[in-house]
Amino acid sequence: MTSEELVEDLAAYVAASPSSYHAAAVAAQRLVSAGFTQLGEHQDWPAEPGGYVVLRDGAVLAWVVPSNASPTTPLRILGAHTDSPGFKLKPKSTVISQGWVQAGVEVYGGPLLNSWLDRELRLAGRLVTRDGVTHLVSTGPVARIPQLAIHLDRQVNEGLKLGKQAHTSPVLGLAGTSEQAAAADVLALLAEAAGVDPSEVDGYDIVLADAQPAARFGANQEFLASSRLDNLSSVHAGLTALQSIADQAETGTVIPMLAAFDHEELGSASRSGAAGPFLQEVLERIYEGLGRAAGQPGATATQRAQALAASWHLSSDAGHAVHPNYSERHDPANRPLPNGGPLLKINANQRYTTDAPGAAMWAQVCRAAGVPTQEFVSNNDLPCGSTIGPITATRLGIRTVDVGIALLSMHSAREMCGVEDLGHLRDAVASFFATPLHS
Repeated sequence: MTSEELVEDLAAYVAASPSSYHAAAVAAQRLVSAGFTQLGEHQDWPAEPGGYVVLRDGAVLAWVVPSNASPTTPLRILGAHTDSPGFKLKPKSTVISQGWVQAGVEVYGGPLLNSWLDRELRLAGRLVTRDGVTHLVSTGPVARIPQLAIHLDRQVNEGLKLGKQAHTSPVLGLAGTSEQAAAADVLALLAEAAGVDPSEVDGYDIVLADAQPAARFGANQEFLASSRLDNLSSVHAGLTALQSIADQAETGTVIPMLAAFDHEELGSASRSGAAGPFLQEVLERIYEGLGRAAGQPGATATQRAQALAASWHLSSDAGHAVHPNYSERHDPANRPLPNGGPLLKINANQRYTTDAPGAAMWAQVCRAAGVPTQEFVSNNDLPCGSTIGPITATRLGIRTVDVGIALLSMHSAREMCGVEDLGHLRDAVASFFATPLHS
């Protein structure tokens, strides 16, 4: 896939993935189309070599078992997350106020609230009907959070303060007549988009999503503006890298894996989050199968420990480019820029997991891929965010390194990155999957 094709493919992936459930399902569909076998958690899993993928809600794990794999074969895991900050639909989702039909929403994670104003929004997520069937659903542009006119708030440019309850409910229509109100009923809109009867819907997980497609811009078209770059840029890099090395991996010496979790923006504490049991359960089943293939009841505790001791986890999440208008908020010496290569993210207090062996591993895979890289570290006066990296390292003891592409406007409804960094990250991840690493 060329650089141009990669940018177009990411834009298509983001457009098809307005919610975490879509992001996981679309990734699985792509891998199945590429020859991977989709597994169900309630099934017995095969022990044969090949590519496999499994879904759990808004999380997806995919891996390739090589033909010579054993109960001590190590892993190369690319970890990422499928969710983004924004808004989630509340119960009793249709609100009538002052002749308007609005959606009742709750803030999800830590979005830049003002970035969601005055843009057309979609509704997307999943509906569960009374027969127990889950329906993925997304609408076209149906909602908008309108800003108050400056004539009614003359001091707005001296500091905008939004009330999360009072000021963030989007409008969907007018309630002047019963017909108008019925036509703009939130659940009815979603049920129609899903092709189900609204009365059959027993549960839903629905978020707002930006309806504007991703677009290139800049004096030399060197930037990409898009929703959900944090962190679909990493999910897409892992997905395309795994596809690109799948044939090679079947005769390799490691198990390459994409692990894309949900709920990172909330702390990852869920059954489909990195702090939950999903990854550990899947690894146990993989190594149980490898043990059976070797004529044993399953991998022993010692064999699993040996495999994990030789494994690596690349925690890939977006980081911060230096902002030209707020340069004082960045470290004075480490000032990454878009298109300078993916970031190696470092924090002395282990908010990021990178250490000296991890930095050396990252340098090795980037050299092998011919990819530039740059360091990111926070200004001492500002608190540092975190990722799924420390969670996986703590849960499983796998050596972990934190990386990701540089963004401006992180947690905005529409973020921006350098287009070259998309290829840089994909190539570095493919190298991570395929390059023999120093032990």
